[in-house]
Amino acid sequence: MRRSAASGRSRPINLALQGGGAHGAFTWGVLDRLLEDPRVTIEGLSGTSAGTINAVVLACGLLRGGRDGAREALARLWDGVAALGAVASPVRRSPWELMLTGGNASLSPTYQAFRALTETFSPYQLNPGNVNPLRDLIESQVDFEALRSCREVKLFVSATRVRDGKIRVFRNHEVTADVVLASACLPQYFQAVEVEGHAYWDGGFTGNPALFPFFYECDSRDVVIVHVNPIVRDEVPMLPEAIANRVNEITFNSSLVAELRAIAFVQRLVADGWLEPEKRSRLRYIRMHAIRADRALADQSEATKFDLDFGFLAMLRDRGRETAAAWLERTWPDVGRRSSVDIRREYLKGSDAGAPPEPAEPPRKKGRPSPGAVPMSGAARARGAGKVRRRSSTRSRRSTGRSGS
Repeated sequence: MRRSAASGRSRPINLALQGGGAHGAFTWGVLDRLLEDPRVTIEGLSGTSAGTINAVVLACGLLRGGRDGAREALARLWDGVAALGAVASPVRRSPWELMLTGGNASLSPTYQAFRALTETFSPYQLNPGNVNPLRDLIESQVDFEALRSCREVKLFVSATRVRDGKIRVFRNHEVTADVVLASACLPQYFQAVEVEGHAYWDGGFTGNPALFPFFYECDSRDVVIVHVNPIVRDEVPMLPEAIANRVNEITFNSSLVAELRAIAFVQRLVADGWLEPEKRSRLRYIRMHAIRADRALADQSEATKFDLDFGFLAMLRDRGRETAAAWLERTWPDVGRRSSVDIRREYLKGSDAGAPPEPAEPPRKKGRPSPGAVPMSGAARARGAGKVRRRSSTRSRRSTGRSGS
């Protein structure tokens, strides 16, 4: 007898990893806990900025040593980030700074000096040699040649093309150190990264992270968004640093919310019967899930995204592990069966208040499409087309037989 997801069956998922500087250590913890669980199989990884770095290191670790290899690779990565931060981080945790600021990174004198400097001069003026300390770290952690030929995990790396502001999503065979640096290029601090003759900035401006590649190129219908930017904050910010922090969060969540709005729109079109049958037949239900950071990172700020002290990173890792463990306990029974996220209520409520809840996945019935649908992947569409052709051929033979009798 087949076991259900609730009883512990392994199921493939797609992971969408947000960017957020040092807060990517929270994602490290989430991934570390997910990799511990044998029920979790990763088909696709979509990342932006720090999410991209986590994604490529995880994929490379899986290739080299399976789940344990991926966990070890992520630990080495963040050890390297902390070592880099010892000389490059604008946030310091020296005793005198802690005493002076009460532990508020936004008030750190070195951070304030860093902000003043980068708001006055561009990276082209401050760093004419275009030295990026992330390059050596990434190249030491990732075997890009192996990654480009990887078929076990599908990678989708987002960057923003400076010329026209459009998103570019790079696949496995296109991923290089330059692509990773482009995905993590905040233009206030780094020169634009050139890839194939185009200049790119951080992918968070246009896809944080991009979800649409999963719908077209992956077979798994379960998408798990791993947040590092809180969606909800109950208090209205009143101090300058709190206002800047909330603006940063809203800015880097906006592309994700826009994509979720499009998904919800298609769900409603299908559920209400607005699409023609032949168009509905090309759509399939996508189950959305989210590991949110609203509580776990509520006490963090824009400044702490620059805090690379290992003690701080380890604290975020532990919070990520705890959040992922709670998510597995609460939500894993839904994986493979239904969405655990109500997009309208949890992401769009401000503009869609009073709208009906999004439809649940219906029982599969012949001839009836699923609401909450998005385009099938090419493989799934090909399988469906084959079935349609076989059914049509059978009907044709039956019809011929009847007409001749």
